[in-house]
Amino acid sequence: MNSTDSRRYQDNLADELNGAAMYAALAAAEADPVRRDLFLQLSQAEAAHAQIWRDKLAAAGVSEPSFVPAFRTRLLARLARRFGPRFVLPTIAAAEFADRDKYAGQSDAQAISAEERGHAAVVQAVAASTGGISAGAAIGRAEPWHRGGSGNNLRAAVLGANDGLVSTFCLIMGVAGAGTGSRAILLTGLAGLAAGACSMALGEWLSVTNARELAQTQIGKEAEELEQTPQAEQNELALIFQAKGLPKADAQRVAAELMKDKKGALDTLAREELGIDPAELGGNAWSAAATSFALFSAGAVFPIAPFFWLHGAWAIGASVAASGAALCMVGVLTSLFNGRGPWFSAARQALFGCAAAGLTYGIGAALGVSLS
Repeated sequence: MNSTDSRRYQDNLADELNGAAMYAALAAAEADPVRRDLFLQLSQAEAAHAQIWRDKLAAAGVSEPSFVPAFRTRLLARLARRFGPRFVLPTIAAAEFADRDKYAGQSDAQAISAEERGHAAVVQAVAASTGGISAGAAIGRAEPWHRGGSGNNLRAAVLGANDGLVSTFCLIMGVAGAGTGSRAILLTGLAGLAAGACSMALGEWLSVTNARELAQTQIGKEAEELEQTPQAEQNELALIFQAKGLPKADAQRVAAELMKDKKGALDTLAREELGIDPAELGGNAWSAAATSFALFSAGAVFPIAPFFWLHGAWAIGASVAASGAALCMVGVLTSLFNGRGPWFSAARQALFGCAAAGLTYGIGAALGVSLS
């Protein structure tokens, strides 16, 4: 065995021992017996993983290094003892999720790679369980002004239209600043609209397509693991159900029943362990592209439209007025999810949007003079 493998085994051993110590500390600090048992099972699983690396070191004739829990492990354990496991669970869940594929590139660790991903899903389920809602969050749910912050679709629509509005407004003002005629400005604006909308649509299509392909690949790997190591996957299902509040015996029974239906088991593992909805797989790429194209175009229309009917300074002035009004409208809509007042958001959006257009107008004027 070379020195690289020796160092890797030692690092893996230390990681697993830190994990075992962390979950043991959570179990010691946990008052709820169901969750305490869950943490103990996770600690035992991490200790079993540690034994694998300990055996590899022993087989290679390398002495096991002395283990001292890492500073992060000691700090989180102390916080869990002081404030309770729920206080540190979100941090631990985020770390587990980030490290869920840490063994993916190690050919001699594939047996425990799936279990590590399962542990990440279990901890996330525990952290997200309803029993972990803080008093502040409960108050927030009871107050109606907290409930408008989850409109991700609205946010995406507003920002998509804002992209078209601001980029086209700045483009037109830059060309107008150079002293270009109204017809050339109109043509430039329409070309900018088409180019920007196509670019946004293609970017959205690629994003959704790549997300779908990645999800399909992950589900395929999960299906392989379900066939090759069914008992390990059943254990992960049981832990996930236990993390959601089921007693250990019930969780194991439900997991065993679910494993009789491989499709149902795969669907559950995809949702709970991978965070993927097999029915959606990230959405429809063509629909996302069309929506992105339409939203960008809708925003870009405002600065362009006056040049269809007006010319010269009148067209530029009308374009500024229409774009300013649209910027205010976008600002009002952003106030629905940024927590600010509508008038403040409208004024801020108009100020920064017009400032950007004014800057490009100045740059266009300077370039127009220098190039002429």
